[in-house]
Amino acid sequence: MKLALGSDHAGFVHKEMLRLWLIGEGYEIQDFGTYSADSMDYPDVAHPLAAAVAAGEFAQGILLCGSANGVCITANKHAGVRGAIAWLPEIAALARQHNNANVLCVPARYVSEEQAREIVSTFLNTDFEGGRHQLRVSKINC
Repeated sequence: MKLALGSDHAGFVHKEMLRLWLIGEGYEIQDFGTYSADSMDYPDVAHPLAAAVAAGEFAQGILLCGSANGVCITANKHAGVRGAIAWLPEIAALARQHNNANVLCVPARYVSEEQAREIVSTFLNTDFEGGRHQLRVSKINC
């Protein structure tokens, strides 16, 4: 499976750890940046990643920033993107099961590397339940 991965400077260390871990798990990763811990503007990564998910180039994406709010707000500006912030595996599972989230947003300043791996693993291994949830998800796009 191909995944889109990106972060700002606050999420850089977690992104690099996740990139290497996901490659080891057999995923093909496109890294949208950033490529250092130098300060940068999160929309410069979140917009291209979200556009690629919206265009169908990737089924799912993962974004990280300090709180996850900035990247999530930015990603959700793209039609067809359903970004969700998850700080616990249970939140990531619900984002997939009930909201069919396709971009996971991780708050790097508030989770450990181990927690980030658990959150990402849960997100990637949880299916959308459909049914009554599909009706709701169908009403999201404007």
